[in-house]
Amino acid sequence: MIIRTWRGRAPLSNPVAYVKHFSRNVLPRLQRIEGFLGASLLREDRHDDIEFLVLTRWASVDAIRAFAGEFVNRAVVEPDAAAALVDFDETAQHYTVVEEVLDANSPWAV
Repeated sequence: MIIRTWRGRAPLSNPVAYVKHFSRNVLPRLQRIEGFLGASLLREDRHDDIEFLVLTRWASVDAIRAFAGEFVNRAVVEPDAAAALVDFDETAQHYTVVEEVLDANSPWAV
């Protein structure tokens, strides 16, 4: 499994616009791609802004390519997402999962 990471920063005055965009636009698009395995949207409230960290899980680089295009490290930032953010990364990073453990009693375990 490959995890793709990307960060964007939103203003403190509008903490929900990117979350709504992610839920309404990004997730439905991702769910139509063969090899998409899941996503997490993480939020950190900071002194000057709100940082969002997007983690998407993929079966292969080819599946990522179906989302991001030929240049898989290029960030995919739609105009609505850019409008909801004050800054964002132009690139995404990719990590191969070497080991992952969830406690069997965790509510997150599937």
